[in-house]
Amino acid sequence: MSTGTGTDGEVTRKGGAAAEREPKHEALRAALTALIDEGLAPHDALPSERELMQRYSVSRMTVRRAVERLTQEGRVYRVQGAGTFVADPATISKTLHLTSFSEDIRNRRMVPDSRLLVLERTEADLDCARDLFLVPGTPVVHLEWLRTADGEPMCLENVWLPEAIVPGLVEHGEPESLYGWLAGWSGRAGAAPETADQTIRATVVGPREAALLGVPPQFPALLVERVTRDIRGRAVERAVSLNRADRYDYRLTISRER
Repeated sequence: MSTGTGTDGEVTRKGGAAAEREPKHEALRAALTALIDEGLAPHDALPSERELMQRYSVSRMTVRRAVERLTQEGRVYRVQGAGTFVADPATISKTLHLTSFSEDIRNRRMVPDSRLLVLERTEADLDCARDLFLVPGTPVVHLEWLRTADGEPMCLENVWLPEAIVPGLVEHGEPESLYGWLAGWSGRAGAAPETADQTIRATVVGPREAALLGVPPQFPALLVERVTRDIRGRAVERAVSLNRADRYDYRLTISRER
């Protein structure tokens, strides 16, 4: 199979009778993925933007779009002023994109799994009512999962949903994907996750959490609290996750105000 550059900003791949076109940034993303898989170790630096532009005969915008895709996939991370580096697959790097646990793990080429510990109909306490804009005592559905990657415990996740938005969930049983299940109901209830407010704090695990996560008590963890909204701006999920600090980090790109 040969490749060539088309005049419309795409890379042409020729094979057989048909020609297959793909955007330049996707072709570059694939090339960089192969470069990472074939010879770069975690935390090795990628070539600079200028080197990539010269090596692959592409524009700066193409390089940035390709690197952004790799960042979203968790394959690389960027350090302001230092460059772009290969991510450690043993560490789950969260970005500003709203993604599920399964999506994060699959982006790391690991196998996600979970064990449902709690699925119950309960009443909103003060914290839950505040975050979901409900009257205390309003019926909500509470789920708790132990999340794993390649069989290793990663986090404990507790979620509360207004029962009015997810009628029948308790009777239905564990959804294969909570966000996918919510999105499937979006035509009826408008509950597809769209945006979220998230707070991250350092903490340690207690005895119960330590036993489930396979770490000693008082092991460092990241407590992540999130309120998710649908396209209408309605709060549809309150989530509290306890993540092992040795397996998670959060990466942000920040800039100075001008």
